[in-house]
Amino acid sequence: MSFLPKDTTLHTLWYLFHPSHQWYPWDELWLQHNGNQLTPADVRSSGCLSTESTSPSGDQDHDKEKAGQTDSLPGQPTKPEDYLNHSEVSVHKPILVHWISNTDPENPQNWPFWKKLLTAGQIYIYTFAVYMGGAIFSASEAGVQDHFGVNHIVSGLGFALYLIGYGVGPLLFSPISEIPSIGRNPPYIVSLLIFVILCVPAALTKSYAGLLVLRFLLGFFGSPCLATGGATLGDMFSLTKLPFAMMFWAFSMTTGPAVAPIIGGFSVVVKGWRWTSWEILWLAGPVCVLMLLFLPETSAATILHRRASRIRAHLNNENYHSQGELDQKQTSVRDIAFEALVRPWQLMFLDPVILYVDIYSSLCYAIFYSFFESFPHVYEEVYGFSLGEQGLAYLSVTIGTMVAAIWYMSYNYFIVERRIHAGVWPTPEDRLFLALFSTPLMPVGLFVFAWTSRSDIHWIVSCLGVAVNTCGLITMYQCVFLYLPLAYPQYAASLFAGNDFVRSALAGGAVLFARPLFSNLGVDKGVSLLGALTAGLVPGIFILYRFGDRLRARSVFASG
Repeated sequence: MSFLPKDTTLHTLWYLFHPSHQWYPWDELWLQHNGNQLTPADVRSSGCLSTESTSPSGDQDHDKEKAGQTDSLPGQPTKPEDYLNHSEVSVHKPILVHWISNTDPENPQNWPFWKKLLTAGQIYIYTFAVYMGGAIFSASEAGVQDHFGVNHIVSGLGFALYLIGYGVGPLLFSPISEIPSIGRNPPYIVSLLIFVILCVPAALTKSYAGLLVLRFLLGFFGSPCLATGGATLGDMFSLTKLPFAMMFWAFSMTTGPAVAPIIGGFSVVVKGWRWTSWEILWLAGPVCVLMLLFLPETSAATILHRRASRIRAHLNNENYHSQGELDQKQTSVRDIAFEALVRPWQLMFLDPVILYVDIYSSLCYAIFYSFFESFPHVYEEVYGFSLGEQGLAYLSVTIGTMVAAIWYMSYNYFIVERRIHAGVWPTPEDRLFLALFSTPLMPVGLFVFAWTSRSDIHWIVSCLGVAVNTCGLITMYQCVFLYLPLAYPQYAASLFAGNDFVRSALAGGAVLFARPLFSNLGVDKGVSLLGALTAGLVPGIFILYRFGDRLRARSVFASG
Protein backbone atom coordinates (compact mmCIF):
# COMPACT_ATOMS: atom_id res chain seq x y z
CA MET A 1 0.00 0.00 0.00
CA SER A 2 2.97 2.31 -0.39
CA PHE A 3 1.27 3.88 -3.42
CA LEU A 4 -1.26 5.59 -1.12
CA PRO A 5 -0.66 9.26 -0.32
CA LYS A 6 0.88 9.49 3.14
CA ASP A 7 -1.29 10.31 6.18
CA THR A 8 -4.60 9.99 4.35
CA THR A 9 -7.36 8.12 6.17
CA LEU A 10 -6.96 4.92 4.15
CA HIS A 11 -3.18 5.07 4.50
CA THR A 12 -3.49 5.46 8.28
CA LEU A 13 -5.99 2.60 8.57
CA TRP A 14 -3.72 0.25 6.58
CA TYR A 15 -0.73 0.99 8.78
CA LEU A 16 -2.87 0.55 11.87
CA PHE A 17 -3.10 -3.15 11.00
CA HIS A 18 0.48 -3.35 9.64
CA PRO A 19 2.50 -1.44 12.26
CA SER A 20 5.78 -3.12 11.33
CA HIS A 21 5.73 -1.36 7.96
CA GLN A 22 5.12 2.10 9.39
CA TRP A 23 8.42 3.92 9.46
CA TYR A 24 8.98 7.15 7.57
CA PRO A 25 12.36 8.38 6.29
CA TRP A 26 11.78 11.62 8.13
CA ASP A 27 11.49 9.71 11.41
CA GLU A 28 15.02 8.42 10.95
CA LEU A 29 16.14 11.89 10.02
CA TRP A 30 14.56 13.32 13.16
CA LEU A 31 16.56 10.84 15.25
CA GLN A 32 19.75 11.77 13.45
CA HIS A 33 19.20 15.44 14.25
CA ASN A 34 17.95 14.91 17.79
CA GLY A 35 19.90 12.01 19.22
CA ASN A 36 20.87 14.31 22.06
CA GLN A 37 17.50 13.76 23.76
CA LEU A 38 16.00 17.23 23.95
CA THR A 39 13.75 17.85 26.93
CA PRO A 40 10.67 20.11 26.77
CA ALA A 41 12.62 23.07 28.10
CA ASP A 42 15.34 22.56 25.49
CA VAL A 43 12.88 22.38 22.61
CA ARG A 44 10.93 25.45 23.69
CA SER A 45 14.11 27.47 23.56
CA SER A 46 15.05 26.01 20.15
CA GLY A 47 11.96 27.33 18.36
CA CYS A 48 10.98 23.95 16.85
CA LEU A 49 7.72 23.36 18.70
CA SER A 50 4.85 21.98 16.77
CA THR A 51 1.60 23.72 16.29
CA GLU A 52 2.59 27.14 15.04
CA SER A 53 3.58 28.23 11.57
CA THR A 54 7.33 27.94 11.56
CA SER A 55 8.22 30.59 9.03
CA PRO A 56 6.86 34.06 8.37
CA SER A 57 7.78 33.91 4.71
CA GLY A 58 5.39 33.12 1.87
CA ASP A 59 4.58 29.60 0.74
CA GLN A 60 6.96 29.68 -2.21
CA ASP A 61 9.74 30.62 0.16
CA HIS A 62 8.80 27.64 2.30
CA ASP A 63 9.15 25.33 -0.66
CA LYS A 64 12.48 26.76 -1.79
CA GLU A 65 13.94 26.50 1.69
CA LYS A 66 12.62 22.98 2.02
CA ALA A 67 14.25 21.91 -1.23
CA GLY A 68 17.59 23.33 -0.11
CA GLN A 69 17.29 21.62 3.25
CA THR A 70 16.63 18.27 1.64
CA ASP A 71 19.68 18.49 -0.61
CA SER A 72 21.98 19.09 2.36
CA LEU A 73 20.80 16.18 4.53
CA PRO A 74 23.23 13.47 5.71
CA GLY A 75 23.85 10.65 3.29
CA GLN A 76 22.86 7.23 4.56
CA PRO A 77 20.17 7.08 7.26
CA THR A 78 20.88 4.81 10.15
CA LYS A 79 18.51 2.16 11.44
CA PRO A 80 16.18 3.03 14.30
CA GLU A 81 17.76 0.28 16.39
CA ASP A 82 21.00 2.29 16.39
CA TYR A 83 19.32 4.75 18.71
CA LEU A 84 18.26 2.24 21.35
CA ASN A 85 21.25 3.10 23.52
CA HIS A 86 19.96 6.65 23.77
CA SER A 87 16.97 5.44 25.77
CA GLU A 88 19.24 5.09 28.78
CA VAL A 89 19.94 8.81 28.87
CA SER A 90 16.59 10.00 30.11
CA VAL A 91 14.32 7.53 31.87
CA HIS A 92 11.91 9.85 33.60
CA LYS A 93 11.94 13.06 31.58
CA PRO A 94 9.74 13.21 28.47
CA ILE A 95 11.65 13.78 25.24
CA LEU A 96 9.80 16.17 22.94
CA VAL A 97 9.26 15.13 19.35
CA HIS A 98 9.05 18.27 17.24
CA TRP A 99 9.76 19.45 13.71
CA ILE A 100 13.22 18.62 12.39
CA SER A 101 13.71 22.28 11.53
CA ASN A 102 11.75 25.28 10.29
CA THR A 103 11.62 23.59 6.89
CA ASP A 104 10.50 20.11 7.97
CA PRO A 105 8.73 18.63 4.90
CA GLU A 106 6.04 17.01 7.07
CA ASN A 107 4.95 20.40 8.41
CA PRO A 108 1.85 21.34 6.34
CA GLN A 109 3.15 24.90 6.15
CA ASN A 110 6.09 23.53 4.13
CA TRP A 111 4.17 21.25 1.78
CA PRO A 112 4.62 21.89 -1.95
CA PHE A 113 1.99 24.11 -3.52
CA TRP A 114 0.39 21.25 -5.51
CA LYS A 115 -0.26 19.30 -2.29
CA LYS A 116 -1.79 22.33 -0.59
CA LEU A 117 -3.96 22.92 -3.65
CA LEU A 118 -5.10 19.27 -3.74
CA THR A 119 -5.97 19.34 -0.03
CA ALA A 120 -7.74 22.72 -0.15
CA GLY A 121 -9.65 21.68 -3.28
CA GLN A 122 -11.16 18.71 -1.44
CA ILE A 123 -12.30 20.99 1.39
CA TYR A 124 -13.87 23.34 -1.16
CA ILE A 125 -15.79 20.55 -2.92
CA TYR A 126 -16.87 19.09 0.43
CA THR A 127 -18.14 22.49 1.57
CA PHE A 128 -19.94 23.04 -1.74
CA ALA A 129 -21.73 19.68 -1.42
CA VAL A 130 -22.91 20.32 2.15
CA TYR A 131 -24.14 23.85 1.46
CA MET A 132 -25.89 22.72 -1.70
CA GLY A 133 -27.60 19.99 0.33
CA GLY A 134 -29.36 22.62 2.41
CA ALA A 135 -30.60 25.00 -0.29
CA ILE A 136 -31.61 22.31 -2.79
CA PHE A 137 -34.52 21.36 -0.53
CA SER A 138 -36.22 24.67 -1.36
CA ALA A 139 -36.97 23.29 -4.84
CA SER A 140 -38.78 20.34 -3.22
CA GLU A 141 -41.00 22.34 -0.87
CA ALA A 142 -44.00 22.54 -3.23
CA GLY A 143 -43.85 18.79 -3.81
CA VAL A 144 -43.52 18.16 -0.07
CA GLN A 145 -46.62 20.26 0.58
CA ASP A 146 -48.67 18.23 -1.91
CA HIS A 147 -47.33 14.82 -0.86
CA PHE A 148 -47.61 15.22 2.93
CA GLY A 149 -50.46 17.72 3.05
CA VAL A 150 -48.57 20.42 4.99
CA ASN A 151 -48.55 24.20 4.57
CA HIS A 152 -45.65 26.25 3.26
CA ILE A 153 -44.35 27.12 6.76
CA VAL A 154 -44.19 23.48 7.86
CA SER A 155 -42.61 22.44 4.56
CA GLY A 156 -39.88 25.02 5.21
CA LEU A 157 -38.81 23.07 8.31
CA GLY A 158 -36.84 20.71 6.08
CA PHE A 159 -34.52 23.56 5.12
CA ALA A 160 -34.55 25.24 8.55
CA LEU A 161 -33.63 22.09 10.49
CA TYR A 162 -30.76 21.40 8.10
CA LEU A 163 -29.38 24.88 8.85
CA ILE A 164 -29.79 24.36 12.60
CA GLY A 165 -28.11 20.95 12.32
CA TYR A 166 -24.94 22.34 10.82
CA GLY A 167 -24.99 25.05 13.46
CA VAL A 168 -25.07 22.52 16.32
CA GLY A 169 -22.43 20.23 14.79
CA PRO A 170 -19.41 22.55 15.22
CA LEU A 171 -19.96 22.64 18.98
CA LEU A 172 -19.02 18.94 18.98
CA PHE A 173 -16.75 18.47 15.97
CA SER A 174 -14.58 21.57 16.44
CA PRO A 175 -13.11 20.55 19.85
CA ILE A 176 -12.80 16.92 18.74
CA SER A 177 -10.66 17.91 15.76
CA GLU A 178 -8.24 19.72 18.08
CA ILE A 179 -7.42 16.52 20.03
CA PRO A 180 -3.93 15.40 18.84
CA SER A 181 -4.79 11.71 18.90
CA ILE A 182 -7.77 12.34 16.57
CA GLY A 183 -7.02 15.29 14.29
CA ARG A 184 -9.00 16.75 11.40
CA ASN A 185 -9.59 13.72 9.17
CA PRO A 186 -11.63 11.32 11.35
CA PRO A 187 -14.42 13.86 11.96
CA TYR A 188 -14.42 14.69 8.24
CA ILE A 189 -14.52 11.13 6.93
CA VAL A 190 -16.77 9.46 9.51
CA SER A 191 -19.36 12.22 9.49
CA LEU A 192 -19.38 12.53 5.69
CA LEU A 193 -19.83 8.76 5.37
CA ILE A 194 -22.87 8.98 7.68
CA PHE A 195 -24.08 11.99 5.66
CA VAL A 196 -23.93 9.93 2.45
CA ILE A 197 -25.77 7.00 4.04
CA LEU A 198 -28.53 9.25 5.41
CA CYS A 199 -29.26 10.56 1.93
CA VAL A 200 -30.84 7.19 1.07
CA PRO A 201 -33.56 7.10 3.79
CA ALA A 202 -34.13 10.83 3.24
CA ALA A 203 -35.05 10.05 -0.38
CA LEU A 204 -37.23 7.06 0.53
CA THR A 205 -38.98 8.01 3.79
CA LYS A 206 -42.78 7.94 3.83
CA SER A 207 -43.11 9.95 7.05
CA TYR A 208 -42.77 13.73 7.14
CA ALA A 209 -41.59 13.59 10.77
CA GLY A 210 -38.93 11.10 9.67
CA LEU A 211 -37.91 13.41 6.83
CA LEU A 212 -37.46 16.31 9.25
CA VAL A 213 -35.32 14.21 11.60
CA LEU A 214 -33.17 13.08 8.69
CA ARG A 215 -32.78 16.63 7.40
CA PHE A 216 -31.51 17.75 10.81
CA LEU A 217 -29.09 14.81 10.97
CA LEU A 218 -27.86 15.57 7.45
CA GLY A 219 -27.03 19.10 8.50
CA PHE A 220 -25.41 17.90 11.73
CA PHE A 221 -23.16 15.31 10.06
CA GLY A 222 -22.35 17.68 7.21
CA SER A 223 -21.08 20.35 9.58
CA PRO A 224 -17.39 19.37 10.06
CA CYS A 225 -16.48 21.28 6.88
CA LEU A 226 -18.03 24.34 8.54
CA ALA A 227 -16.47 23.52 11.92
CA THR A 228 -12.88 22.89 10.88
CA GLY A 229 -12.55 23.74 7.19
CA GLY A 230 -10.97 27.08 8.05
CA ALA A 231 -8.64 25.37 10.54
CA THR A 232 -7.46 22.97 7.82
CA LEU A 233 -6.62 25.90 5.56
CA GLY A 234 -4.88 27.66 8.44
CA ASP A 235 -2.77 24.54 9.03
CA MET A 236 -1.28 24.85 5.55
CA PHE A 237 -1.15 28.51 4.59
CA SER A 238 0.86 31.33 6.12
CA LEU A 239 -0.91 34.48 7.28
CA THR A 240 -0.03 36.27 4.04
CA LYS A 241 -1.61 33.52 1.89
CA LEU A 242 -4.47 32.48 4.16
CA PRO A 243 -6.89 35.27 3.04
CA PHE A 244 -6.72 33.94 -0.53
CA ALA A 245 -7.43 30.37 0.56
CA MET A 246 -10.30 31.54 2.78
CA MET A 247 -11.86 33.51 -0.07
CA PHE A 248 -12.05 30.41 -2.27
CA TRP A 249 -13.62 28.59 0.67
CA ALA A 250 -16.20 31.38 0.99
CA PHE A 251 -16.83 31.08 -2.75
CA SER A 252 -17.73 27.39 -2.31
CA MET A 253 -20.07 28.30 0.56
CA THR A 254 -22.08 30.76 -1.53
CA THR A 255 -22.04 28.97 -4.87
CA GLY A 256 -23.53 25.86 -3.22
CA PRO A 257 -26.79 27.61 -2.23
CA ALA A 258 -26.76 29.53 -5.53
CA VAL A 259 -26.42 26.49 -7.81
CA ALA A 260 -28.74 24.23 -5.78
CA PRO A 261 -32.04 25.87 -6.86
CA ILE A 262 -30.97 25.61 -10.51
CA ILE A 263 -30.20 21.89 -10.29
CA GLY A 264 -33.18 21.16 -8.07
CA GLY A 265 -35.60 23.40 -9.96
CA PHE A 266 -35.22 21.63 -13.30
CA SER A 267 -35.00 18.08 -11.89
CA VAL A 268 -37.99 18.33 -9.54
CA VAL A 269 -40.27 19.30 -12.43
CA VAL A 270 -39.34 16.09 -14.25
CA LYS A 271 -38.52 13.58 -11.49
CA GLY A 272 -40.41 14.77 -8.41
CA TRP A 273 -39.42 16.23 -5.04
CA ARG A 274 -37.50 13.16 -3.82
CA TRP A 275 -34.96 13.56 -6.61
CA THR A 276 -33.07 16.31 -4.75
CA SER A 277 -31.97 13.83 -2.06
CA TRP A 278 -30.54 11.53 -4.71
CA GLU A 279 -28.67 14.46 -6.23
CA ILE A 280 -27.05 15.18 -2.86
CA LEU A 281 -26.01 11.52 -2.67
CA TRP A 282 -24.48 11.59 -6.15
CA LEU A 283 -22.37 14.60 -5.27
CA ALA A 284 -21.41 13.72 -1.68
CA GLY A 285 -20.63 10.04 -2.39
CA PRO A 286 -17.69 10.64 -4.77
CA VAL A 287 -16.45 13.44 -2.51
CA CYS A 288 -16.33 10.96 0.39
CA VAL A 289 -14.31 8.47 -1.67
CA LEU A 290 -11.98 11.24 -2.85
CA MET A 291 -11.30 12.40 0.70
CA LEU A 292 -10.82 8.85 1.97
CA LEU A 293 -8.08 8.31 -0.61
CA PHE A 294 -6.42 11.68 -1.01
CA LEU A 295 -7.07 14.00 1.97
CA PRO A 296 -3.92 14.11 4.17
CA GLU A 297 -3.97 15.00 7.84
CA THR A 298 -3.10 18.68 8.30
CA SER A 299 -3.14 19.17 12.08
CA ALA A 300 0.45 19.79 13.21
CA ALA A 301 -0.32 18.40 16.66
CA THR A 302 -1.67 15.15 15.16
CA ILE A 303 1.22 14.72 12.71
CA LEU A 304 3.73 15.09 15.54
CA HIS A 305 1.65 12.81 17.77
CA ARG A 306 1.92 10.10 15.11
CA ARG A 307 5.65 10.71 14.67
CA ALA A 308 6.16 10.30 18.42
CA SER A 309 4.09 7.08 18.41
CA ARG A 310 6.22 5.60 15.62
CA ILE A 311 9.47 6.50 17.36
CA ARG A 312 8.25 5.01 20.67
CA ALA A 313 7.26 1.79 18.94
CA HIS A 314 10.54 1.37 17.03
CA LEU A 315 12.84 2.32 19.91
CA ASN A 316 10.74 0.65 22.60
CA ASN A 317 11.14 3.86 24.59
CA GLU A 318 8.05 5.41 26.15
CA ASN A 319 9.78 8.72 26.89
CA TYR A 320 9.17 10.16 23.41
CA HIS A 321 6.14 12.46 23.26
CA SER A 322 4.87 15.41 21.27
CA GLN A 323 3.84 18.59 23.03
CA GLY A 324 0.24 17.94 22.01
CA GLU A 325 0.30 14.53 23.72
CA LEU A 326 1.56 16.06 26.96
CA ASP A 327 -1.13 18.73 26.80
CA GLN A 328 -3.80 16.15 26.02
CA LYS A 329 -2.88 14.09 29.08
CA GLN A 330 -3.55 17.15 31.23
CA THR A 331 -6.92 17.80 29.55
CA SER A 332 -10.00 16.12 31.02
CA VAL A 333 -13.35 15.39 29.43
CA ARG A 334 -14.74 18.17 31.57
CA ASP A 335 -12.26 20.61 30.04
CA ILE A 336 -13.25 19.56 26.53
CA ALA A 337 -16.95 19.90 27.37
CA PHE A 338 -16.33 23.34 28.86
CA GLU A 339 -14.54 24.53 25.71
CA ALA A 340 -17.29 23.12 23.51
CA LEU A 341 -20.43 24.08 25.43
CA VAL A 342 -19.54 26.95 27.78
CA ARG A 343 -16.60 28.84 26.32
CA PRO A 344 -18.41 30.07 23.16
CA TRP A 345 -21.15 31.68 25.27
CA GLN A 346 -18.68 33.04 27.81
CA LEU A 347 -16.79 34.78 25.04
CA MET A 348 -19.93 36.13 23.45
CA PHE A 349 -21.59 37.59 26.54
CA LEU A 350 -18.48 38.87 28.32
CA ASP A 351 -16.77 40.56 25.37
CA PRO A 352 -18.66 43.37 23.54
CA VAL A 353 -16.57 43.02 20.38
CA ILE A 354 -17.40 39.34 20.00
CA LEU A 355 -21.04 40.00 20.87
CA TYR A 356 -21.33 42.64 18.15
CA VAL A 357 -19.58 40.52 15.51
CA ASP A 358 -21.80 37.52 16.33
CA ILE A 359 -25.01 39.57 16.23
CA TYR A 360 -24.10 41.40 13.04
CA SER A 361 -22.78 38.39 11.12
CA SER A 362 -25.74 36.27 12.26
CA LEU A 363 -28.27 38.89 11.22
CA CYS A 364 -26.65 39.25 7.79
CA TYR A 365 -26.53 35.47 7.38
CA ALA A 366 -30.21 35.13 8.32
CA ILE A 367 -31.17 37.91 5.92
CA PHE A 368 -29.14 36.22 3.18
CA TYR A 369 -31.24 33.06 3.46
CA SER A 370 -34.59 34.74 4.18
CA PHE A 371 -33.97 37.02 1.22
CA PHE A 372 -34.12 33.97 -1.07
CA GLU A 373 -37.67 33.27 0.08
CA SER A 374 -38.75 36.40 -1.81
CA PHE A 375 -37.58 34.96 -5.14
CA PRO A 376 -40.79 32.95 -5.83
CA HIS A 377 -42.86 36.10 -5.25
CA VAL A 378 -40.69 38.13 -7.64
CA TYR A 379 -39.57 35.81 -10.40
CA GLU A 380 -42.58 33.48 -10.57
CA GLU A 381 -45.45 35.84 -9.79
CA VAL A 382 -44.10 39.13 -11.18
CA TYR A 383 -41.93 37.97 -14.09
CA GLY A 384 -43.58 34.61 -14.86
CA PHE A 385 -40.45 32.44 -14.55
CA SER A 386 -40.78 28.66 -14.34
CA LEU A 387 -39.31 26.83 -11.34
CA GLY A 388 -36.16 26.02 -13.27
CA GLU A 389 -35.82 29.53 -14.71
CA GLN A 390 -36.30 31.01 -11.25
CA GLY A 391 -33.23 29.08 -10.14
CA LEU A 392 -31.17 30.91 -12.76
CA ALA A 393 -31.78 34.14 -10.84
CA TYR A 394 -29.62 32.71 -8.08
CA LEU A 395 -26.61 32.99 -10.39
CA SER A 396 -26.53 36.65 -9.42
CA VAL A 397 -25.26 35.41 -6.03
CA THR A 398 -22.32 33.72 -7.78
CA ILE A 399 -21.59 36.89 -9.77
CA GLY A 400 -21.58 38.97 -6.57
CA THR A 401 -19.23 36.47 -4.93
CA MET A 402 -16.84 36.58 -7.89
CA VAL A 403 -16.70 40.38 -7.72
CA ALA A 404 -16.05 40.20 -3.97
CA ALA A 405 -13.27 37.65 -4.53
CA ILE A 406 -11.51 39.81 -7.12
CA TRP A 407 -11.86 42.91 -4.95
CA TYR A 408 -10.72 41.27 -1.73
CA MET A 409 -7.81 39.30 -3.16
CA SER A 410 -6.56 42.29 -5.16
CA TYR A 411 -6.51 44.39 -2.01
CA ASN A 412 -4.58 41.72 -0.11
CA TYR A 413 -2.12 41.09 -2.93
CA PHE A 414 -1.33 44.67 -3.94
CA ILE A 415 -1.60 46.43 -0.57
CA VAL A 416 -1.50 44.11 2.46
CA GLU A 417 1.26 41.78 1.20
CA ARG A 418 3.44 44.67 0.05
CA ARG A 419 3.17 46.28 3.49
CA ILE A 420 4.09 43.01 5.16
CA HIS A 421 7.10 42.53 2.88
CA ALA A 422 8.11 46.10 3.74
CA GLY A 423 8.09 45.15 7.42
CA VAL A 424 4.74 46.76 8.34
CA TRP A 425 2.60 44.03 9.90
CA PRO A 426 -1.15 44.90 9.97
CA THR A 427 -3.05 45.09 13.23
CA PRO A 428 -6.24 43.04 13.60
CA GLU A 429 -8.25 46.23 13.01
CA ASP A 430 -6.44 46.82 9.71
CA ARG A 431 -8.10 43.65 8.44
CA LEU A 432 -11.47 45.44 8.74
CA PHE A 433 -10.58 48.19 6.27
CA LEU A 434 -12.50 46.74 3.31
CA ALA A 435 -15.50 46.12 5.57
CA LEU A 436 -15.90 49.91 5.85
CA PHE A 437 -16.83 49.93 2.17
CA SER A 438 -18.55 46.55 1.87
CA THR A 439 -21.01 46.78 4.75
CA PRO A 440 -22.98 49.70 3.20
CA LEU A 441 -23.33 47.64 0.02
CA MET A 442 -25.59 45.14 1.78
CA PRO A 443 -28.50 47.51 2.54
CA VAL A 444 -27.98 49.22 -0.82
CA GLY A 445 -28.39 45.91 -2.63
CA LEU A 446 -31.47 45.02 -0.61
CA PHE A 447 -33.14 48.38 -1.30
CA VAL A 448 -32.38 48.07 -5.02
CA PHE A 449 -33.99 44.64 -5.08
CA ALA A 450 -36.99 45.78 -3.01
CA TRP A 451 -37.98 48.73 -5.18
CA THR A 452 -37.11 47.42 -8.65
CA SER A 453 -38.94 44.08 -8.43
CA ARG A 454 -41.83 45.33 -10.57
CA SER A 455 -43.17 44.22 -13.91
CA ASP A 456 -42.37 47.62 -15.49
CA ILE A 457 -38.65 47.24 -14.62
CA HIS A 458 -36.47 44.59 -16.27
CA TRP A 459 -35.72 41.60 -14.03
CA ILE A 460 -31.97 42.03 -14.43
CA VAL A 461 -32.06 45.18 -12.29
CA SER A 462 -33.33 43.24 -9.28
CA CYS A 463 -30.64 40.61 -9.94
CA LEU A 464 -28.09 43.42 -9.83
CA GLY A 465 -29.34 44.26 -6.33
CA VAL A 466 -28.79 40.62 -5.30
CA ALA A 467 -25.24 40.72 -6.65
CA VAL A 468 -24.43 43.97 -4.82
CA ASN A 469 -25.79 42.60 -1.56
CA THR A 470 -23.81 39.36 -1.93
CA CYS A 471 -20.59 41.22 -2.76
CA GLY A 472 -20.90 43.26 0.42
CA LEU A 473 -21.79 40.23 2.53
CA ILE A 474 -18.89 38.04 1.39
CA THR A 475 -16.32 40.81 1.74
CA MET A 476 -17.59 41.64 5.23
CA TYR A 477 -17.38 38.00 6.29
CA GLN A 478 -13.84 37.68 5.03
CA CYS A 479 -12.81 40.75 7.02
CA VAL A 480 -14.45 39.88 10.35
CA PHE A 481 -13.58 36.17 10.21
CA LEU A 482 -9.93 37.03 9.74
CA TYR A 483 -10.15 39.70 12.44
CA LEU A 484 -11.49 37.38 15.16
CA PRO A 485 -8.67 34.77 15.25
CA LEU A 486 -6.05 37.52 15.02
CA ALA A 487 -7.56 39.41 17.96
CA TYR A 488 -8.38 36.28 20.02
CA PRO A 489 -5.95 33.61 18.78
CA GLN A 490 -6.16 31.28 21.77
CA TYR A 491 -9.96 31.04 21.48
CA ALA A 492 -10.34 30.77 17.69
CA ALA A 493 -12.05 27.36 17.72
CA SER A 494 -14.61 28.41 20.36
CA LEU A 495 -15.22 31.72 18.58
CA PHE A 496 -16.10 30.09 15.29
CA ALA A 497 -18.14 27.30 16.91
CA GLY A 498 -20.27 29.84 18.78
CA ASN A 499 -20.63 32.07 15.74
CA ASP A 500 -21.61 29.12 13.54
CA PHE A 501 -24.32 28.08 15.98
CA VAL A 502 -25.85 31.55 16.37
CA ARG A 503 -25.73 32.24 12.62
CA SER A 504 -27.29 28.92 11.68
CA ALA A 505 -29.97 29.01 14.38
CA LEU A 506 -31.04 32.52 13.39
CA ALA A 507 -30.97 31.60 9.69
CA GLY A 508 -33.12 28.54 10.39
CA GLY A 509 -35.72 30.72 12.08
CA ALA A 510 -35.49 33.36 9.35
CA VAL A 511 -36.34 30.83 6.64
CA LEU A 512 -39.63 30.14 8.44
CA PHE A 513 -40.73 33.72 9.04
CA ALA A 514 -39.56 35.11 5.70
CA ARG A 515 -42.36 33.86 3.46
CA PRO A 516 -45.18 35.09 5.75
CA LEU A 517 -43.27 38.39 6.00
CA PHE A 518 -43.26 38.86 2.23
CA SER A 519 -46.82 37.62 1.85
CA ASN A 520 -48.15 40.11 4.41
CA LEU A 521 -45.97 43.15 3.73
CA GLY A 522 -45.11 42.56 0.11
CA VAL A 523 -41.64 42.20 -1.33
CA ASP A 524 -40.96 45.93 -1.42
CA LYS A 525 -41.71 46.63 2.24
CA GLY A 526 -40.52 43.23 3.49
CA VAL A 527 -37.09 43.42 1.86
CA SER A 528 -36.82 47.10 2.83
CA LEU A 529 -37.31 46.05 6.44
CA LEU A 530 -34.41 43.62 6.08
CA GLY A 531 -32.33 46.38 4.51
CA ALA A 532 -33.12 48.72 7.40
CA LEU A 533 -32.05 46.08 9.94
CA THR A 534 -28.77 45.61 8.09
CA ALA A 535 -28.14 49.35 7.83
CA GLY A 536 -28.77 49.82 11.55
CA LEU A 537 -25.71 47.79 12.48
CA VAL A 538 -23.31 49.22 9.88
CA PRO A 539 -21.92 51.95 12.23
CA GLY A 540 -20.60 49.22 14.53
CA ILE A 541 -17.95 48.25 11.95
CA PHE A 542 -16.66 51.83 11.86
CA ILE A 543 -16.54 51.92 15.67
CA LEU A 544 -14.71 48.59 15.75
CA TYR A 545 -12.19 49.77 13.16
CA ARG A 546 -11.51 53.02 15.02
CA PHE A 547 -11.62 51.86 18.66
CA GLY A 548 -11.07 48.11 18.42
CA ASP A 549 -7.57 48.28 19.90
CA ARG A 550 -8.91 50.04 23.01
CA LEU A 551 -11.72 47.53 23.39
CA ARG A 552 -9.28 44.64 23.09
CA ALA A 553 -7.04 46.24 25.71
CA ARG A 554 -9.93 45.98 28.18
CA SER A 555 -10.79 42.40 27.23
CA VAL A 556 -9.63 39.47 29.34
CA PHE A 557 -9.77 37.22 26.25
CA ALA A 558 -7.93 39.24 23.57
CA SER A 559 -4.21 39.05 22.91
CA GLY A 560 -2.06 42.08 23.55
